This record gives sequence, C-alpha cells and structure tokens, in this order.
Amino acid sequence: MDEFVRNKLTEWGLSELIDRFKGHRINKKSIYSLNDQDINDLIQEIGLRAIFRTELTLLKARCSTSDTRDTRKRKLDKGSSSKSESPPSKRHDTKPKSKSEEIMSEVKTIMSYVKTEITDQDNGKLNEFLKDKINNLETDKRELVGVFGKTGAGKSSLINAVIGENLLPSGSVTACTSTMIKVEANMLNSKYEADIEFITKKEWSEEFWPFEKQDNRDNADQDNDQKDDDYGDTVEKLSAVYGEEWKNINKENLFDNKCFREIPEFLKSREKTLTCDSAKELSAIVVQYTRTDTNDREGKDDKRWYWPLVKCVTIRVPNYNRLKHVTLVDLPGNGDRNKSRDTIWKDVVGSCSTVWIVTDINRAVSEKEPWEVLESACSLMGNGGECQHIHFICTKSDLIEDSDAEKHAVPGLILKRNARAKEAVKKEFGKSKKIKNHFSGECFQVFTVSSKEFPKGKCLKPDETEIPKLKKFLRKLNDSHSKTLNYVSGAHGILSLIQGASCRAEVAHEMDVCTVLEEKLRRELDKVRKPMEEAHKAFVKCLREGVEKSISSCETMLKPVLNPRWKNGSAFHSTLDCVVKKNGIHKPKQGKEININMKLASCLTDSIDKEFRKTFPNDGKSGPFNGVINTFSLDTVRLIEKHKDVELRLRFLKTEEEQIRSRLQKDIRERKKTIYSSLTTTIEKYMQTCYEEAAQITGKDSLKKRRSTIEKHVHKLKNTMFVKAKDIMLKQLTDLREDTLKTLKEKMQKSIELSLKTEGHSIPDVKVQLKEVERYYKQLKETSD
Repeated sequence: MDEFVRNKLTEWGLSELIDRFKGHRINKKSIYSLNDQDINDLIQEIGLRAIFRTELTLLKARCSTSDTRDTRKRKLDKGSSSKSESPPSKRHDTKPKSKSEEIMSEVKTIMSYVKTEITDQDNGKLNEFLKDKINNLETDKRELVGVFGKTGAGKSSLINAVIGENLLPSGSVTACTSTMIKVEANMLNSKYEADIEFITKKEWSEEFWPFEKQDNRDNADQDNDQKDDDYGDTVEKLSAVYGEEWKNINKENLFDNKCFREIPEFLKSREKTLTCDSAKELSAIVVQYTRTDTNDREGKDDKRWYWPLVKCVTIRVPNYNRLKHVTLVDLPGNGDRNKSRDTIWKDVVGSCSTVWIVTDINRAVSEKEPWEVLESACSLMGNGGECQHIHFICTKSDLIEDSDAEKHAVPGLILKRNARAKEAVKKEFGKSKKIKNHFSGECFQVFTVSSKEFPKGKCLKPDETEIPKLKKFLRKLNDSHSKTLNYVSGAHGILSLIQGASCRAEVAHEMDVCTVLEEKLRRELDKVRKPMEEAHKAFVKCLREGVEKSISSCETMLKPVLNPRWKNGSAFHSTLDCVVKKNGIHKPKQGKEININMKLASCLTDSIDKEFRKTFPNDGKSGPFNGVINTFSLDTVRLIEKHKDVELRLRFLKTEEEQIRSRLQKDIRERKKTIYSSLTTTIEKYMQTCYEEAAQITGKDSLKKRRSTIEKHVHKLKNTMFVKAKDIMLKQLTDLREDTLKTLKEKMQKSIELSLKTEGHSIPDVKVQLKEVERYYKQLKETSD
C-alpha cells in the first residue's frame, strides 16, 4: 500500500480503513478511479462511506485541469528520456510505462475529474447516462494462455524462460496432477506474490468416501486385495496433508486445528497470500502448495504438502509488462477428479485464447498423452471455447541423442532435427478429424525451444531457440496500445457528447438528423437479422439429422463404455461405481475420462460442429453473428460532413457504435459456449435419475444390474431426450439472436435520443479536456496506422 492512500485516510479521520484498502491493493492511481459500487463494496458503514465519498470528491475537484495539464505535458515530454535515467533492470522488459500507458493513465485522470463535475441535479437521464458511460469505459479482458504438458516435459522451465525468472520450481520435486497455477504481472507493487485458493471443507470431507466404499465392497464382484484408483488417490492426498498421521484421521478429527497451523486460512475458507522480495524466495515457499516430494520425505518427517487442498495458485510477478493483460496458466493435463477443481479447469480451458501443448521433442509425435489432451479438450477450446491459437511446443531441442554428435557441427544437426520434428507434428495434427472439426490448420503452429544455453562453440542464434518468438507472441497478445486506443476512443466520444450538450443551441437540422439516423437504424437491423435467421435454419437441418442418428445408434455406442475390453468384470465394478456416483463422468487416475453423457450426445455435437465453427468462429470477426455486427453502421461520418452543427454529438454516436459492437461480441462469445455445451448438459439431466438409481444398487450381481439399469433407461428415453436437447439448443440460438437485435436497437435508440433530443442544462464545459483527449486520440491513431 503506498503512503499517499495511507496519509489521505489518516488525514480524513478514516485510519481504521487502512488495512481494508491495503487488502484490496488500493493505491494512488486506483483511488481516483473508484466508482460508487467500488466504494459501497469497500466501506459497509454508512457514516464512514459518506465521509470518504465527500473527501474523495473534493480531492478530485482540487486536481483542476489547468494544474494537471502542465504536469501531464511534462511527463509525456520526458517519456523518451526517462528510460535512460532508470536504473538497470534484472529483466530486460521491466520498463517504465510506455507512451500508450502514460496516455491511458492521463485520460483516466481526466475522466475521473469530469465525472465529479457531472451533477446529480437536472438532466437526470442524461447525467446518469454519462456517468454510466464513464464507469463502463474500461472493459479490460485478460488473455489466457493455457499450458499443458506431462511431468518432465519442461512446462515449468518453459514458463521460467519466457518470463525470465526462476519462478516455478522444477527438478527436485514432482508436479502433482491437480494444482492450477496462474502467472501474471503485479502492476501494483514490486513484490512477488502468490494467492492460494483452497477447496472447501465439504469437498475435503468428501475425499473420504472411497474408504467407505472400500470397506463395503461387494466381494462377489471385486477382488478383496484390489485397491481401486479412488482409494489409492485418496491415500496419496491424505498422506501429503497429514503425513504418517493420516492413518489415525477420520471424519471426526479431519479438521483438527493442529493439522492446519500453517494454513489457518483453509479452515476459515479464505485465500492465503504469500509475499516475497524475490522470485527465488517465492518459488521455495509456493512449492509446498503445488507439488510433492519425490524422495519419500527423507529427512522431512514434519513437512506437509498442501496441494490436495488447493484449487488454484495465482502468482504475480512485479512490473512485468508482457503479462499486464495476459495470464499464463499451468494446467493439469486432463481436468481433475475433484469436482470443484474440474469445474474451474473447464472454465479456464474454455476461456483460453491460446493453448500451448508442451512435450519433449524426441517424443513429440509418438507420445500419446499430449495428443490425447488435445483431442479430449478440443471441444472445450474450440466450439465450446474461444481458442484461436494452438502452439505445439517441443522442448529440450538442444539435446541430440547421437553418440557421434561431437564429430559434427552440432547446431546444424539440431536445426535439421528440429525442422523434421516440426513437419512430423504438423502431419500428425492433420490426421485428427476430431481436432480439425474445431480448428483449421492456420490456428496450429509448432515451436522448438530450449530454456538452457548451448555449450560454448556450439550455440544457436537466439531466434533459432524460438523462445524469443514466444515472447514476441505474448507482447502482441498483451497489446496495451489497442486497449488504450479503445479506452481513449470511448472517452473522446463521451467528451464530445458532453461538450455538444453543454453549448447546445437551437439547431435547425437536429430533428432531420434524428429521422435519418432512426431510419438507418431500422435498415441496419434488418441486415443483421437475415444472416442470423439463415444460420438458425442451417442448425435445424443439422440437428434433425443428429437426432435421427442418435436414436438409431445410441445403444450401440453405449456398449463399449459399459463393457470395456480393457477391464474384466470385477475390475470394472469399482469404475462403474464411480461413474454413476459422479453423474456419468469419471476420471481414472490412469487412462481416458469416462463420460457417458458426452458419448450419448456425440452424434448431436458431430452433426453441428462444422456449422457451429462457421457460425461462431473464435476470431470473432466473421460469421452471421459477429460478422454482420462488425459491419453495422449508422454512417455518422457522412452525416458529419453534411451537418457540422451537430458534429460533436455524431462523433459520440460513432464511438458508441464501436462500444456496443464490442459488448455484443463479448456476450456472443460467452453465450455460444453455453449453447454448444447445452446438448451434453441436457442429456446429463435426462440421465440423472438413472445414475441415482444405479448408485443405490448393491449386493450380488450389482455390476450386471447397474449396466442393465443404464441400458433400459437409455432405451426408454432415447426418443425423447435427443429431441429435447435439439429443442433447447435451438431455443438458445433464437434467444441469442433476439437479445442481440434488441440490445443493438435499444442501446442505439437511447443514444440517439439522449444525444440529439435532450436539453443540456447543468452540463459542465469540457472544452479543454476534449481538446486534450482528442490530441491523445490522434497520437494513438497515427501510431496504429
């Protein structure tokens, strides 16, 4: 927490709020941007809140535009020289603010000041509208890069190499299969921080059910000595958390305080925050929450490993600009057996704009695991997600398994081997029909990297290791410039409307302009509606075919799931027990996930995959939804040329189009995930009673009876549940179309009315601020062009 906020709270007689503001990392920059909702969330006490709001308003008002303009100018003029004056950095991209970041900061300050100048009196609708517009200016979306790879593939080394820090531990400890680790920039202070998010106490308690199941196992269907996956997995977790004392743990003393002295936050259902001065220090501490010892705790009898209790770890690296808007996520390979962790895993995978599949270069094609991960998750990332880039990253490219390597030019051998590996991986990618249903070849790239330096005299050029290429990709994904441009463009539009309203006089052509805009809006909405309706017709046809195929083949598809060749009857007993108790989904410790719901829905999803990808491409730029929205325009530029007297308000309408398009595209991106997954979720709902009934079956021949229960249920409902799944998806598509059109119409209609039909009394004069933001806007546009 910086001294500015501490001093202000003390000065205002609000020192009791210091710890609260520190916990939310409020600093000098962010305090000016607090909106009414932020203040309500921070300060529950009405009296304290009233004092704070009054003092903050006065503080903003004292930052008069005339005083801040000279300060901002000096900062921008010194921007180029400040880099040379800064002390040397350990990491080459820990820099002072870029020009675009300086502009963003200054424009935010301007808009905070303008907001305080907009009174709550008179012009109620217009003033409320303007404040909402300022509050909604910043819609920053973090880009997620999901990193998959088995233990030993080099994930941690890759992430460390990309960020230039030995941050994630590797080597002496083994990565567990459950902890998700996010890495992002800490833009608020110079500390290395980690937030540990735990599973709930209820979820931890439920880890005990395999013991109960083991004790009550039906001997007729299960060998007495056999320990199933869930049982062994639970033993591993309990021994990690409780050490050798796990054998004495039962549900009554599961949450004994003495077992959680190091993590009292778990018992209180709170996050734990670790703060360190260096990456090395944080790495040494965080390992206890993400990994487990490989040496059977030799010499570390009292050491506890808390990864079984952890849902997610978020690590923040100070002042690392490349991750300001990007988060790297070290992901477990194929979800998790814990429901809570699996849910967050699916959410994150579905939100990744980029996925890195990491594997050893010498096994890039032959090893099954990376390809199985890609195939099993492709529907979550593709039609059910927003992934635009798949990067297959071959690590350890500096190693040559050739006894005669010393006799040759090693760099030459490496480059040839790497080129062959790239071609082989691309060829393998092209073989998977399932992956290609969701991604085109343009989305797929192969990189060969090494996080280590080559021996002297045998070095490759830096670019040939391709780590720099990945860094360049992250810089592009981060793209602070475009985010700043979007913000400043919106601010420019709002200030144009305010100034246009504040100096408004009778305008002869005002109503004529309104009439033209409203007619144009009707025509543009018709243009948007037609492609959406055509897409709906295409889905009707695809889903009808999918329903017919599902009804005719569902029972045949179910047989290998209920009678797998790879397990005999007694061995499959425990597995099917897990499946029915987990709503048709089970992740064995080894092997592929079993998902009856997804298997039954597969004919439906296969029938629409191609059409879905065409309708909702993840680039968000084309298709009958995003594509036509991108072309939506009221042609305000042409109107400005004809009606200079309303230019300022038409400028606002132009930026308003951009803002509304952006919000609609975000809404479509999120809702299309739900639409795609609706086929499987509907099947799961129809199968729910069947799973509950099967889970209650015990005694002799229970395996046979469970199989029979599932088969009879599917046979009975097959003519109903597939049709229902089709109808629900079509309904959701219709709702999306109608909601999109409604939002587009109502938002633009409201903007037209408030900008051209509302009187502008009590509106502040923002001529100076508008001129300044316009200058910034032109600078950014010129740089972009």
